[in-house]
Amino acid sequence: MTLLIDLIDETGQVSKEQLEEVEKLLQFAADALEVKEQAEVSLSIVSNEEIHQINKEYRGKDAPTDVISFALEEEGEGEIEIIGADDIPPVLGDIIISVDRTKEQAEEYGHSFMRELGFLTIHGFLHLLGYDHMTEEDEKEMFAKQTKILDDYGLSRSS
Repeated sequence: MTLLIDLIDETGQVSKEQLEEVEKLLQFAADALEVKEQAEVSLSIVSNEEIHQINKEYRGKDAPTDVISFALEEEGEGEIEIIGADDIPPVLGDIIISVDRTKEQAEEYGHSFMRELGFLTIHGFLHLLGYDHMTEEDEKEMFAKQTKILDDYGLSRSS
């Protein structure tokens, strides 16, 4: 399975090796979740100031956050069916992660920066695939999936 990943670190604070690890993790997750071949995802790593502005503008929340996802393939009313679209790889959407919050939360939870970055990446990726945590039942399902992916990949909570 090959996921097409556009990965941008706007902060310059994430090493080349860490960015490569994020790509490997996303590929691993795409395989585990049986994501369609050649699906596209964008992941941007930004500052607290940048994610604060995005959170305020698009979600109406005047505060920085750790991760935001914008799914492009959401099903809903008003969709137009495109004949032959089954052959077109889906564009899943965008994941935006605050490097500052990643560092803070890694320290707060007592694990590595890479483990927290991996957690936020998978959390955002699952949102792109339609998972959510609005209800207790949905939260259990989503969090179980992200824990399994991270553990199977080797980024468990102790990492």
